[in-house]
Amino acid sequence: MTHTSIALAEELAGIVGERFVRTRPTELLTFAADGLPTHRAVPACVVFPGSASEVSAVLARLHARGTPFVARGAGTGLSGGALAEAPAVLVTLTRMGRILAVDAPNRRAVVEPGVVNATLAREAARVGLHYAPDPSSQSACTIGGNVAENAGGPHCLKYGVTTNHILALEVVRADGERVHLGSASGEPWGPDLAGLFVGSEGTFGVATAITVRLVPVPPTVRTILADFTALRAAGEAVSRIIAEGIVPAALEMMDRSAIGIVESSVYAAGYPTDAAAVLLVECDGREGAVAADIARAEAICREAGAGTVRAARTAAERERLWQGRKKAFGAMGRISADLLVQDATVPRSALPDVLERVAEIGRRHALRVTNVFHAGDGNLHPNLSFDAADPDELARVAVASREIMEVCVAAGGTITGEHGVGVDKKKYMDLVFGPDDLALMDAVRGAFDPSGLANPGKVIPDGAARPWGPWSPA
Repeated sequence: MTHTSIALAEELAGIVGERFVRTRPTELLTFAADGLPTHRAVPACVVFPGSASEVSAVLARLHARGTPFVARGAGTGLSGGALAEAPAVLVTLTRMGRILAVDAPNRRAVVEPGVVNATLAREAARVGLHYAPDPSSQSACTIGGNVAENAGGPHCLKYGVTTNHILALEVVRADGERVHLGSASGEPWGPDLAGLFVGSEGTFGVATAITVRLVPVPPTVRTILADFTALRAAGEAVSRIIAEGIVPAALEMMDRSAIGIVESSVYAAGYPTDAAAVLLVECDGREGAVAADIARAEAICREAGAGTVRAARTAAERERLWQGRKKAFGAMGRISADLLVQDATVPRSALPDVLERVAEIGRRHALRVTNVFHAGDGNLHPNLSFDAADPDELARVAVASREIMEVCVAAGGTITGEHGVGVDKKKYMDLVFGPDDLALMDAVRGAFDPSGLANPGKVIPDGAARPWGPWSPA
């Protein structure tokens, strides 16, 4: 470490305590990556504030020195958004894991950013309520990270993504100032600044208290699994279910590759391994409406060519079906050293054609592509298995990824549904946004953080970003 870095670490230790500052090279390597295997960056140091006041003091100190910072939660993000490269400091929020309040009568809760998504769901369930956004990483990911990325999950089809469940935020700006956005009553005055902050990927500041909306636990939940001999048939079934006016709580698809990987792992869910694809359809609500929707969805799947349709008869069977879907990404760790989970969204009607194009891209570049995704809203997750230690394979992954993005955009889609832009997708931003769009985004970012110190180098393409330094309107 340089003399300047040592001095800064000592100053930060004076705020949070010496044991909550990491400076050793081996310690820093622990934080050199998030869930994206293609990018690495080593921070100057890592600091673990334990309260909003400590976050404020840390950011004020960094601001005074002109030192950039990156906020980080559990590090499960898939776009490289939580990477900090020296001289940047990594501000890790996992110590701030307290549920501050669960207000059952008003169906809301207040949490710190380090609260794990599944922990909040369990606590809400104690009073008959539920926090709806459920990313596949919900057993590890944090609410603060969900806010930064506007995370979704299988049940976002009916219930919406994170932004639909955030009422108010306490935010620390890059200069250390604490501000409040939104309203706990759900009726903010003026611009929706809380909504603007959600999905800003750490470039606006750090959320230190988050007021979330809770929803009642549905009285009835029914889940079916339909298997198909053709991927196209499964995609057509998805479009027909939505066109029928049915809004499932979740509508998920897995292809043959994903099925085989899951069924040969400890997460085996009983999926038929000879199927080209399976659909998980879940409906919830009042008994009569759920029964009618599930019956019609089952009929549509059969009409589209489903071989068998199996209903979960118990909560344990339903949980097992979902285990296979939610643990699919973990199961893929058995077949390759690295996994790139891509993320793009296309119109549902384009699913069959896009899936065929994605498969062709994988074959042409000699890459194994596995599809596990939110079919109901067209949010694709083509998973590319590879070995990052092989330069040739890494290069093919980069080319294939861009081709997949181009196919999705050409079909009327966009480059990310829930994983964010970070460093991985900013090179694709010009596929969907022009110079004026990017300049406007940068101006909004500058309004929140004129210093440019919060998560620099993310989201806005390098050629479109303003020079690092004070922001001023054009």
